Amino acid sequence: MSFWKPEVLEPKSRREYRTLGWAAGLGVVVLVLDQLTKFIVMRRFELGESLPIWQPFFSLTYVRNEGAAWSILSGHGWFLLLVALVVAAGVIFFFRRLAEGYPERYFALLLVLSGVAGNSIDRLWLGAVVDFLDFHWYDRFRWPVFNVADIAICVGVALFILSTLLRPSKKKESGEDSPQET
Repeated sequence: MSFWKPEVLEPKSRREYRTLGWAAGLGVVVLVLDQLTKFIVMRRFELGESLPIWQPFFSLTYVRNEGAAWSILSGHGWFLLLVALVVAAGVIFFFRRLAEGYPERYFALLLVLSGVAGNSIDRLWLGAVVDFLDFHWYDRFRWPVFNVADIAICVGVALFILSTLLRPSKKKESGEDSPQET
């Protein structure tokens, strides 16, 4: 028996619309913050310029990534844009099924969508994604440079996975996944 009863939102209820509104609002704020920070970096930095903020751990470094994480598929921006559009369309089309009425999944999915939108805007207008958050350990170990949209995607995916691990699936509760007896 669980000490915590999971809250489930009824489809098309006032609570669902309110949760969806808050999640969409957060997504818009994240998208605006992503685009604003990228705009500031592009205006204040030369490409490749780095400003140490907290030595030896963190710098602001203006780079452009023509690929995905770790420059995977570099030079295939249109393919990555197509993948982003397919992912966004899939999340929107299957939104209720993916969320299963759990409030944190509304936030998770809309964070992912806002991150995908932020990086897609860059790909459309610049041909590459603007990255500037540079974590490192001196010059020995460097994490790939990233941006606010990347954070939104990672937080959204992590929140969705955590919710999936901790919350019961409605399919399992209703017996939809169990084999049919003949």
